[in-house]
Amino acid sequence: MLVERESGGLAASLAELKAYLRIETGAEDAVLAGLLRSAAALCEQFVGQWLVAREARETVAGDGRWQRLSARPVLSIDSLTAADGAALAVGAYAIDVDAAGDGWVRAMRAGEPGVLAVRYRAGLAGEMNGLPEALRQGIVRLAADHYLARGNESAAPPAVVSALWRPFRRMRLA
Repeated sequence: MLVERESGGLAASLAELKAYLRIETGAEDAVLAGLLRSAAALCEQFVGQWLVAREARETVAGDGRWQRLSARPVLSIDSLTAADGAALAVGAYAIDVDAAGDGWVRAMRAGEPGVLAVRYRAGLAGEMNGLPEALRQGIVRLAADHYLARGNESAAPPAVVSALWRPFRRMRLA
């Protein structure tokens, strides 16, 4: 089970979206901010990576096999404990972050402690300005498209958005 903490940081700024839409008032800022959050979540699902770095907590089996963490790219694995919070002895576990940014953990002895609780940080960038411009531009374009298509349920997202995001897409095979 993956539990994440919201960092509060957007993947693209409200000012960028308002400039793109040529909106000068603040009357719809809440709607636009919601559209940006929604577009960023869709981007994360499409590319299979978290955009802005944030903390994650996850529980994995402690059966002696390597367990891949759900979020990526993993920046750091901060703690590994038994599910009840008890500290593990040095040498009772192993951690790794591979070159692709996948995080891995395992209990060194099968069956102990049963379930591991992992706290780690994952994300492509520390804040929105560190994200690749193509990802940010796709988020702004998708949020703008959703804003302009309000009430039109049959509108398809623009193809340019997936073209901007596709080079960053990472998929997992089972």
